[in-house]
Amino acid sequence: MSSAIDRSRLSVFLSGSGRTLVNLVDRIKQGTLDAEIVDVVASRECPGIERASQAGLSVEVIPGTISVGRLLDRVESKRIGLVVLAGYLKKVPVPEPMRERIVNIHPALLPGDGTGGRFGGPGMYGMKVHRAVIEAGETQSGCTVHYCDNAYDTGPVLLRKTCVVEPGDTPESLAKRVFALELDAYPEALQLAMTTNRTSL
Repeated sequence: MSSAIDRSRLSVFLSGSGRTLVNLVDRIKQGTLDAEIVDVVASRECPGIERASQAGLSVEVIPGTISVGRLLDRVESKRIGLVVLAGYLKKVPVPEPMRERIVNIHPALLPGDGTGGRFGGPGMYGMKVHRAVIEAGETQSGCTVHYCDNAYDTGPVLLRKTCVVEPGDTPESLAKRVFALELDAYPEALQLAMTTNRTSL
């Protein structure tokens, strides 16, 4: 891999609605995210493919888990700086050339201590996370943007945003509040990631 990597060239990996992709597209158009989406990968047929198409982006469906070789070939051939996981439900391998170049957003507050905490780890995604937060009696939740490593939700934290867990919250009501935070958190964190070690990896 080249030692001069343009981290503003993004590949977005998705598996669901594509809401996060649309938000990133909008932020780029508004000029608040200095990046270019040059690649979109879906793990399955999903509404996000149609939303990507509407934004003028082509999508490749790669079922199952992407291999290290295929990931590295893709990144090299498309000169991708950062891989952005946007509701992607498959585990992505993180070989050394991709260290601190794969970014994820998690709908809870991860501790950033390498453990994933109580609300991260295998199987902890979507409404399962919000339900677990409420059942644990937490008074605060939020979202965490972090670099990926080879475990779930344990990589270095880039940015967190918090919100109050209100009395009477349901997983659905908490999810709406957390997603509202994600809309700002992900672009902010990506901008930070793009300006950190831009040419040193």
